[in-house]
Amino acid sequence: MEITFERRFRGPLTSANGGYACGRIAEYVEAEAVEVTLRLPPPLERPLVVRRDGDGVWLVDGDAVVAEARPAELDVEPPEPVSRDESEAARERHVRLGSPEFRECFVCGERSTGDGLAIHVGAVPGREPVHAAPWTPTEVGSELVWAAIDCPGAYAVGADGRGEIVLGRMTASIHRVPSIGEPCVVTAWPEGEDGRKVFAGTAVFGEGTELLALARQVWIAPR
Repeated sequence: MEITFERRFRGPLTSANGGYACGRIAEYVEAEAVEVTLRLPPPLERPLVVRRDGDGVWLVDGDAVVAEARPAELDVEPPEPVSRDESEAARERHVRLGSPEFRECFVCGERSTGDGLAIHVGAVPGREPVHAAPWTPTEVGSELVWAAIDCPGAYAVGADGRGEIVLGRMTASIHRVPSIGEPCVVTAWPEGEDGRKVFAGTAVFGEGTELLALARQVWIAPR
């Protein structure tokens, strides 16, 4: 089994978006919640091998382990849902992360219409530090939901003030993949920190505040 990350799905300029990569790997694990640990930046445009490891899998590039995924328990509670109107107001407060490395990110970058997810979260007025943004899918797939609940966590933990933080681990449960054109709200919030590890929770809500997906993330701040 092999996975190839197309350049379209980049996060930084030279590697795949972390959430998208996690979602692709998670497809090989049969579990309600899957934990994916990224060991290396997932390289673009070359086949990577998926190897079974009991109930989990490894993604390898030659002799190097890029990521590993396994069944997990997801211990995180989302805050009260953010309304669509609140999410649109929050998007107006979006502040781009400063590094040029991420300005073409598939999730939060500046892309032509339809090429990326264009999820630009900002602090929800009156509910800081909760962040949110509206999202209306134009294509579907569980890996796209994993992507949607990636970058918002970085904004919620204040990545712009911490330097080049990177996604180290993501544990997620996808309850339902939204339909094309379904009005959704992506939400993110901080979950504390421990040294260089910074924790975030993220979620996607569909119409009627249905919880579609939930995740807990570990971000790694630079030394």
